[in-house]
Amino acid sequence: MEDLGRGVVAINQGGGKVYIGWRMLGTDPDNIAFNLYRSVNGSPAQKLNAVPLTKTTDYIDTGLDTLKSYAYFVKTVINAKETDISRPFTLKANSPALPYISLPLQTPVGYNPGDASTADLDGDGEYELIVHQTGRGRDNSQAGITDPPILEAYKLNGTLLWRINLGKNIREGGHYTQFLVYDFDGDGRAELACKTADGTIDGKGKVLGDPTKDWRNKGGYILSGPEFLTVFDGLTGAELSTTDFVPPRHAKLQPSTDELKDMWGDGYGNRMDRFLGGVAYLDGKHPSLIMSRGYYTRTVVAAWDFQGGKLSLRWKFDSDANPDTRIYRGQGNHNLSIADVDADGKDEVVFGAMTLDDNGKGLYSTRLGHGDALHVSDLDPERPGLEVFDIQERFSDAGANFRDARTGEVIWKKASVKAGDDGEGPGRGLSLDVDPRYKGFESWVAGANITGMFDIKGNKIAEKTPSVNFGIFWDADLLSELLNSTNVGKWDYLNQKTNTLLNASQYNCRSINGTKSTPNLSADILGDWREEVIFRSNDGKELRIFTTT
Repeated sequence: MEDLGRGVVAINQGGGKVYIGWRMLGTDPDNIAFNLYRSVNGSPAQKLNAVPLTKTTDYIDTGLDTLKSYAYFVKTVINAKETDISRPFTLKANSPALPYISLPLQTPVGYNPGDASTADLDGDGEYELIVHQTGRGRDNSQAGITDPPILEAYKLNGTLLWRINLGKNIREGGHYTQFLVYDFDGDGRAELACKTADGTIDGKGKVLGDPTKDWRNKGGYILSGPEFLTVFDGLTGAELSTTDFVPPRHAKLQPSTDELKDMWGDGYGNRMDRFLGGVAYLDGKHPSLIMSRGYYTRTVVAAWDFQGGKLSLRWKFDSDANPDTRIYRGQGNHNLSIADVDADGKDEVVFGAMTLDDNGKGLYSTRLGHGDALHVSDLDPERPGLEVFDIQERFSDAGANFRDARTGEVIWKKASVKAGDDGEGPGRGLSLDVDPRYKGFESWVAGANITGMFDIKGNKIAEKTPSVNFGIFWDADLLSELLNSTNVGKWDYLNQKTNTLLNASQYNCRSINGTKSTPNLSADILGDWREEVIFRSNDGKELRIFTTT
């Protein structure tokens, strides 16, 4: 478990009001309470609450002159005695009344901030942000030269910690660079891990491999040359350990087009260069890196440990290893999930329509094939264990399907009704608890004329379908809200419509990843248990962290 601080945050709400929120930790005792303190323009701090706060981890301070600066911090109270003190959060003088915190970026010319992740890189108990800066990119199916992917780390005050340039031999695009940020070795500071190649430059300026090599072909694809997996220091960006990426695209360093086609299904890298990543506690105690390649045809998943400054391969699963494993071919999605599906205290890899056990062996394959979205949780509280809601891209009888996460048994499914122009099943699927009248999660999809919302038994409970992108915990109830493009919305289950709670485009923000319309990141990084959502500014010079109040 991360050693986090309280994540105090303060937002000017206007009218002399300031909202303050802070974090309650999973290790806190049940009888914990808090005292909130405020310092004005650097003066000695004064306690704001008459009695210790026990009901909530937020507070609204009123009657303030926001021409002044205010610093807020909390002290924990246990058995009527103050103990730990948090780091302060300072609301600067003349701070505008805006629902977000601005994080200024040093975005390179020609680039824009893309996907982001969060972790404690310096061990101070507070999160930093890691941003994938994207220049000219291409989908795997598209030819063309791309710009080198760039990864940057920032403190929340905008301090740039480091910049890693992955170089010209890593192609820019949504499927190529799956970077993981986590404390893999348990030293209290997170590391970054990703695929690298000849010419990658770490955060200290060191070049990996041979910087003179350019492995791009005339179409801009990279179908030859060495491939690496590298762990970087989270504080400095320095390379810590590099090894050969598993699996390589081919045993030969420069395979022919036909040789690649025989192995992956095409010879130009579309199916071959589909990468996914995750973090799993495969032994129930220590985190491992999960890196995969391919999901339309051949699928290879590798688990790595990082201890003592070195990467070591824990196991490798290959769908083409032998005839028995070929039932796992072509079952992956554009994402993977990690969950302990068999309740043995060890994580499994939920990889689309199949699942791998913690030991790297196949647990089951439903053989329903590739889909674009997947959700795993205790979706049905009336059944033991976890469930998976998945979608099926091929036009068939399981366009939407709900299965037992441990056995793969399909509990219910909905057939695709009408194919789109691409001849496929649904392209999106979502499972959230948005309607308190029904137990567990509700599920729905977009596409293939599968309409409406379904309960945990597969019964249709609404004719209309909400947005099908992300969920987020935004307001103060325990239901999920909807996150789509730059909008956070609340599903009005009585009238079957969505009410807008936040439209970040009003604050000159935009979503990323084209038609996927995603935020840079949604995660609980500040304040109380609710989640923040982060969008880039229109000019790409800021990330704006919207937080609930």
